[in-house]
Amino acid sequence: MRLRSNLLQAPVLGLATAIFGSMALTASLWNRTGRVQHRIARLWARVSLWSAWSPLTVMGREHLRTDGPVVFACNHTSYMDTPVLFSTIPGQFRILAKKELWKLPFIGWYLNRSGQIPVDVSSARAALSSLSGGVRALREGMSVFVFPEGGRTPDGRLQKFENGAAYLAIRAQVPIVPIALSGIHELLPMHTRHYWPTPLRMRVGAPIATAGMTVREVDALTERIRATIAEMLESTE
Repeated sequence: MRLRSNLLQAPVLGLATAIFGSMALTASLWNRTGRVQHRIARLWARVSLWSAWSPLTVMGREHLRTDGPVVFACNHTSYMDTPVLFSTIPGQFRILAKKELWKLPFIGWYLNRSGQIPVDVSSARAALSSLSGGVRALREGMSVFVFPEGGRTPDGRLQKFENGAAYLAIRAQVPIVPIALSGIHELLPMHTRHYWPTPLRMRVGAPIATAGMTVREVDALTERIRATIAEMLESTE
């Protein structure tokens, strides 16, 4: 399995990232809306997911098709979370991610040129200031994607959630769509470069309304989001 991963699957992922990253960078020279870059990212995601040789089952797909902007909130289990999400979520959305990712070749170039939203986590004040870009995107009609854990889980278990997703949704008065991923951690665990093909599952929950909420309810909403995702992870239906 390691031989196959090293000789076939990992090289395909690396080559796809380089090729599609270059395409997205080139497209950004004449397309400023991010629409073309997003389509290219979707192609990259599908090729990347194909290279993993792991079937994906999506439950609750109807909740992904929304009438307006939403905040997608999902557990973060692996580098392969991103291909899974880009290949399944319809329409455009913006990613809220640590600004350190902007320094990475190809990935950072894509993030920068496609309008994604960097978050400075060096301090609470800096992080709060960074979230203003996400609020603005939501108010302009663009959905935003957030990993509330702030980083990948080291052991596959659901970690503590930060308040960013709840804050964005309340400030913009838009719903939150919870997403639970399972199997992806086992496919490509943290601190490894080897694929371990396994069935993948993505469960999408019903939107959580935030109309009428205030920022004083951010903590309570954050706990509700985490509890909802935890329940979906435990469900076997």
